Amino acid sequence: MALIDPGEVWLVGAGPGDPDLLTRKAEALIRAADIVFHDALVGMGVLELVPPHVELVCVGKRSGRHSKSQAAIDTLIVEAALTGKRVVRLKGGDPAIFGRATEELEACRTAGILVYICPGITAASAAAASLGCSLTLRGFARRLTLVTAHLREGGEVALDWKALADPEAMLAIYMGKAAARALSAGLIDAGLAPSTPVAVIENASLPQERHFIGTLGLLPLLARTALKGGPALILVGPSVSHSAPIATQRQMLKPNSSLEQRT
Repeated sequence: MALIDPGEVWLVGAGPGDPDLLTRKAEALIRAADIVFHDALVGMGVLELVPPHVELVCVGKRSGRHSKSQAAIDTLIVEAALTGKRVVRLKGGDPAIFGRATEELEACRTAGILVYICPGITAASAAAASLGCSLTLRGFARRLTLVTAHLREGGEVALDWKALADPEAMLAIYMGKAAARALSAGLIDAGLAPSTPVAVIENASLPQERHFIGTLGLLPLLARTALKGGPALILVGPSVSHSAPIATQRQMLKPNSSLEQRT
């Protein structure tokens, strides 16, 4: 049986950007497709894996610069499948985490098209890996909450602050850079300490990745520093205080370290 048959659709997770973090199945699906519809945030290294004969269509939506509506994207996917093409919808991160997968799944099913999901590494996992920390911490961070802080029209953030202000949880906040001031104020007003550790991870997994580490009270300043860069994920919670990015670890291994003395 072929990996993808004519007229089928796969929603494929492109991961956080580093092509080495693609699953083997995701890469195989990309190479087997006739047409690939991709997000604006899919890493260039991932797009370079698409063979030259495969049609590549950008349907990306960036904050304030939406190129196509979700309905238009649904229509393009369905029309391509109905003409017998092998369709891959390439989404940054994991399709099932803030990727509008439900809309595209339902559009395909309504049209009688077989549609599947190939999961990918989500930004929260990549960000924590880059920081050298865990998303959970025994005895301190017993829960992990994924939330999007994408601004509504008018610049408002509608979140359940009381539920999110949990000192025993780690928060992974997607699309929250522009809403940093509201996030900081909302969480502190709901009871989370201003001293709660925070990290803003920009371009997680890519060569231009940057980290901004501080506290919840300083989150607006951290985000403002990163505002002109690429997409960022915000981590809030006790595990951040245990982070040790690769660059920091290398600095710690000085020539007179016990590790080098043993080698």
